[in-house]
Parts: sequence; structure tokens; C-alpha cells
Amino acid sequence: MGIPVPGTTSCTGTAPGHEASFGNNGDQANPGVTVTHKPPPPVTPDGRYIVVRGRLWRRTNPHLDADRRETLVAELMQARRAVGIAGRSGDTGALAAARARVHAAKVALGERGPVWWSDGAPDQNRRMARNTDYADWYAALEGQN
Repeated sequence: MGIPVPGTTSCTGTAPGHEASFGNNGDQANPGVTVTHKPPPPVTPDGRYIVVRGRLWRRTNPHLDADRRETLVAELMQARRAVGIAGRSGDTGALAAARARVHAAKVALGERGPVWWSDGAPDQNRRMARNTDYADWYAALEGQN
């Protein structure tokens, strides 16, 4: 998440094109608040990856049940906060432990480690989309923008 800009709020994961300016919206503490919804990142046709700045990032295993996924996402967020705290404190041991927690949560979510699909397709995580099996799809997507 970026640095908050006074008078703005940014939301992600919403439908493309949903932007609104609410004026003061009756909120005396935040006059002129503007809410801008960013479109979600593109998802590959097979649902395995999202594309961020041209790079593929593996999605969470869709076969996880909702409660397990929620628990793992909460652990991931706690671990990421711990990375920040440890980094700011200069505690290299705590930083290594927090990074290990992030990695473990991502593996459990299916975003790292063994792939969660079973058709034998290779993992293309973290590769530039234009240099993968998704190159034609991505080129067509880029042509739309």
C-alpha cells in the first residue's frame, strides 16, 4: 500500500471504471474526499496468474476452503507486518524469522512452492508475461489499452 494522500482513498479489487468523487459527503473531518477504485489486475485465461507491471504472479490455490484461506491470509499479513517492524528495528534475527513466516504462508496459499495444478504445465511465476506461454494473450491484452 502506498502513502496516503490527504483527501483521497484508494480501493483495489473492484470492477473497472468505478470511480467516484463524493465531495464532502457530509464528512466535516474529510472534506472533498475522493474515492478511486483501481481495476483488478488481469488474470490469465487459466486462472493461474495475475499480471502486475507485465510480470506473472501465481494466484492463491482456488481449491483451498474459505476458512483455511482466510486463516493463511491473516498469517501472511501478520508476517508482513513483522517484517516491517523487524526491518525498522534492525533486528536481523527477527527479520529472518518474519521473512520465513511470509514464505511459509505463501507456500501454504499455493503462491510459492509446488504448483497447485496437476496438468504438468510448468510454473511461470515471476516471469515477464511477454516471455512465457501467455505472450500472445498478453500482447492482445496490451493492445486493448
